[in-house]
Amino acid sequence: MSLPTLFDLSARAKLRVSGGDAVRYLNGQITNDLRKATPAAAIQASILSAKGKLSAHVFVSRDSENAFLLDADPELREELFARLDRYIIADDVQLEDVTERFSLFHFLGETKPDLAAARVVAADRFGEPGWDCSCDSAVKVETFGDRFDLYDESRAEVFRIERGIPRWGRELTGEIIPVEANLEASSIDYAKGCYIGQEVISRMKMSGQTNKRLCGLVSLGGHPVEAGSTLTEADRVCGWVTSAAESARLGKQIALGYVKRGFNTPGSQLLAGKVPVEVTPLPFD
Repeated sequence: MSLPTLFDLSARAKLRVSGGDAVRYLNGQITNDLRKATPAAAIQASILSAKGKLSAHVFVSRDSENAFLLDADPELREELFARLDRYIIADDVQLEDVTERFSLFHFLGETKPDLAAARVVAADRFGEPGWDCSCDSAVKVETFGDRFDLYDESRAEVFRIERGIPRWGRELTGEIIPVEANLEASSIDYAKGCYIGQEVISRMKMSGQTNKRLCGLVSLGGHPVEAGSTLTEADRVCGWVTSAAESARLGKQIALGYVKRGFNTPGSQLLAGKVPVEVTPLPFD
């Protein structure tokens, strides 16, 4: 019997937003509907610039009636705090960096883990059911011993790529619109109230088109694909590779990359640098 899968996410940036105006204020900052965030379940959301481009991608859960916890990739710790703080004008809102206050672990599986002295909320981080567990900062991953199958940084990165999950600094940057990164279904609510960058997102929804899309890429000859490689078709530049890995589970060299419209139909064959690749749907089978 296989052990439950465990990821250590303690290094992620963690912020707490609280106050009488926290709901109204935060709902005006994120692409998803804050009402979906509960003490039992976290939501995904993007935080955008006025041009609809990403400033951050976050997970949000409700900590209390007027308080919410956000977490994001570690690189965004200072930038995200500054971005959110900038829009607190005359609001009853308190913004705190609580990164060091607690450890954060993620467990895959349908069954809620039974952990003493832990705050446990449902969270879909890899396109499948999972659970976020917040513990005292003194609790380290070694505390769990051999009860779980710990995915270290290397294994977690391969798994992320296999699942087609975008990551800040790779697939997610300040030049990307969330729809292009396949974040529409998981983190955008078109029926909610206004938020910064909404006009751009709504316009893309109405047109039904994106200039590029995050796609899966499979090496046709089994040669490694290099992140950062330019994607071409008949000498025409049509995208770039963002992440790459060797998947032992699939027995393939795989990659993620942005492919321009007209070239990103599944089955399309391109060159990643000099390596022949085929465009494939995400997640990888």
